[in-house]
Parts: sequence; structure tokens; C-alpha cells
Amino acid sequence: MKVQRDKLKQYQKRVQVVLDREDALARELLKKGDKRRALLALRRRKYQEQMIATTDSQLLNLQQLVETIEFSLVQKDVLFGLEQGNQVLTKLNQEMRIEDVERLADDTAEAIAYQNEISELLKTQMSAEDEEAVLMELDELERQESDRLQINMPQVPDHPLPVQHPVEAGAQQDDEEKEDELSLNKQPMLA
Repeated sequence: MKVQRDKLKQYQKRVQVVLDREDALARELLKKGDKRRALLALRRRKYQEQMIATTDSQLLNLQQLVETIEFSLVQKDVLFGLEQGNQVLTKLNQEMRIEDVERLADDTAEAIAYQNEISELLKTQMSAEDEEAVLMELDELERQESDRLQINMPQVPDHPLPVQHPVEAGAQQDDEEKEDELSLNKQPMLA
């Protein structure tokens, strides 16, 4: 179809050349005083103009048809994608049945309830001293774990922060920025 469109455009160019030639011929014949032949050249020119108008209409129809076909191809691709997505979703749903999900949720709830019962039983059977010892052991494990991971937390200042006046704050802030830049320049760079 695109080939046909290109052929129609080439035809229009050829007809335009004929139109220009007929117009020039009509002007030349009119200058010579041959009105009858000039009129015939103008009639041929008018016929060629009608041919161009018909070709324009056909080109428009052909262009619309090409666009419709291209859009239909896009729609076909979208439909194919939707079908594939639906098939995958169906397979996933077959693998994950509602009964299995409900059973898993029930099993999980039962396991949590069982664990809570055990915790309550152990808590009630332990003395206050045992409970305190368990909590201290938990704190020690947490400390060891944080030491093992080498978590370095920043130090919180233990003195009150100085109060700054608004006018001095801008000047002091500039000084602090310069100090920060200097300290950054002195620190070794890590690769």
C-alpha cells in the first residue's frame, strides 16, 4: 500500500509538470493570437487539475487505510500481550489455590498461638529473678551483636549548645563552613 501511495505521488508530480506546460503553452498561444488553441490548452489544463484532485482524494483514502492497518496491527499486538498475561496469571492462580493460602494462614496463626502459649508458660514458671536474668542475658546478646556488627553511632553532646544571635549567626555560620571545609581537606580520602 505504501508503494501505491508513492506511485500516486509520482503521478501527481508528472501531472503537475503537464499542468505547468499547458499553462505556458496557453499563454504563448494567446500572445500569438491563437485563441482557439489557447482555449484547448486551458481545457487540457483544467482536466489535469481534476486528475490531481482525484489523485489527492485517492491518496487521502490510501493514507487513511494505511493508518487503520497500522493501528490494527498495534491492537493485535496488545491483544496478544493481554492473552499471554492472562495465561501466566491463570497458571499462577492454579499454583496458588485459595485452599492452600487459607491452610497456610491457619497454620501460621496456630504456630503463633502455640508460641505465645509457650512464652506465657515459661514466663509464669520463672521467678522474678529468673526473668530478670533472662532480660539481662538478652541485653548482653544484643550488645555483643551490635559490637560484632561494629555499629558506630555518633556521640551525643553532653553539654548545652551555645545560643547564637541572629546577626552573628550568619557570620559564625560562614566561619563554621570554612572550618568544615578545612577539616574535610585534612581527612584522608577513602577509595
